[in-house]
Amino acid sequence: MSEIIKTTGLCKQYGKSLRVKDLDLSVPEGVVYGFLGPNGAGKSTTMKMILGLVKPTDGTITVFGRQAHSRSRLAILKEVGSLIESPSYYGHLTGEENLKIISTLKGVPEKDIGRVLQIVRLEKQKEKKAGHYSMGMKQRLGLACALLGNPKLLILDEPTNGLDPSGIQEMRELICSLPQQYGMTVMVSSHLLSEIDQIAANVGIISRGELVFQDKLPALHERSRRNIAVRTLDNTAAAKVLGERGITSKTEKDCLLLPELDDKELAGYISLLFDRNIGVVRIEERRKSLEDIFLELTGTAVSL
Repeated sequence: MSEIIKTTGLCKQYGKSLRVKDLDLSVPEGVVYGFLGPNGAGKSTTMKMILGLVKPTDGTITVFGRQAHSRSRLAILKEVGSLIESPSYYGHLTGEENLKIISTLKGVPEKDIGRVLQIVRLEKQKEKKAGHYSMGMKQRLGLACALLGNPKLLILDEPTNGLDPSGIQEMRELICSLPQQYGMTVMVSSHLLSEIDQIAANVGIISRGELVFQDKLPALHERSRRNIAVRTLDNTAAAKVLGERGITSKTEKDCLLLPELDDKELAGYISLLFDRNIGVVRIEERRKSLEDIFLELTGTAVSL
């Protein structure tokens, strides 16, 4: 699978503050790539550098296999749609009239307006003034503007911000449909872990400007493997007995954490402890949540 976006050693410094540090992103073609991180982690700054809105302090950016710089920027942006921060619109104009202005600026035929209105499900509200749109409709209008010209790459910065649960669900469905139905690659940022978990195939996690994880989403879930927590009347003796059988355990608070075991194996080890007169008072299965994993990676709590 080829890479639509690749950054190498990407840095951005404001004064003495290094907002993005040695970022090596790799966004595969034809997927939703979730760019996850706490507020202020450097997500928006990174996306603005990819779009040429902010000049990098150091490093390189490659989009569609072409290095992005001042001479190649316009050619690259012809194949890119974006929605950074909140959508811009003329409130006194209808949704359709707003799209006509954007289509003129982009050099896109007006006949494309009907297509994008249908994609974002605004065709029935196209004659309504944008200033009277709900927050969700305004976000969809912004997405429609980004979709004009059928771009190969879509960059969306926190597209569900400020939406109610219904609006979030609508936006989520729209984003998920774009690679499948239209062959687009979507890079979407969020501080909402649950959001990325439901829409992304690949994920990059940024913390304090540094990339701390990047892989397919199942690889992140792999880190949440379950453990067996066993509490005994003598954990030290129990750990020694289990160690003699090749079972490595570690002490956490008042329990021994054992690796994942099937029921038959676990029953055998519990019987062994009873045979050695070590009373077992509690057995429970523990699994790290994605939030726990995020906290380990970033040292920062994430919003759910």
